[in-house]
Amino acid sequence: MSLIAAAPPLVRTTPPSDPAPLGKVSAGAWWPEIDLATLRDAVRLDGTITPARLLTAVQEAVAATVAQLDAWAQIRKDEGHESLSAVPALTVDGESVNVQRFRRAVYCHAKANLIERYSDYDTTGRERRKDQDEAREDQAEHHRRDATWAVRDILGVSRLNVELI
Repeated sequence: MSLIAAAPPLVRTTPPSDPAPLGKVSAGAWWPEIDLATLRDAVRLDGTITPARLLTAVQEAVAATVAQLDAWAQIRKDEGHESLSAVPALTVDGESVNVQRFRRAVYCHAKANLIERYSDYDTTGRERRKDQDEAREDQAEHHRRDATWAVRDILGVSRLNVELI
């Protein structure tokens, strides 16, 4: 008698406390650095997203967020503020809410990017259903919405846009 046992593939996950293969992303001295290990932990990414893929997604997320805030940041620089954390704002847990919101925008942009780019990745070998794809699209849209809200909060503008049709 013989036995054939099939188990799901093993997936190595990188613990958030292991920053060695990850590093940081910077858009210059004015903007906060984004620590990739902290981001991975905050948005619940396991080791299926490689450090190289994570780096690419975060670089794009930082670029997109900085581009949305560029005109506002230039005004703050002209006022003499040397960094985003130096711009007067509410402080929560010893950190400017502007810095927290910048980080949230980057994290959400990165997570949405990863959800969209790797939506076809399934380690179980099961066939993907249409409702799974729709759920992923909805999840990506929720992350994009949260990123937009974080940027709009920094800009000090309303989160809501209403158009008459």
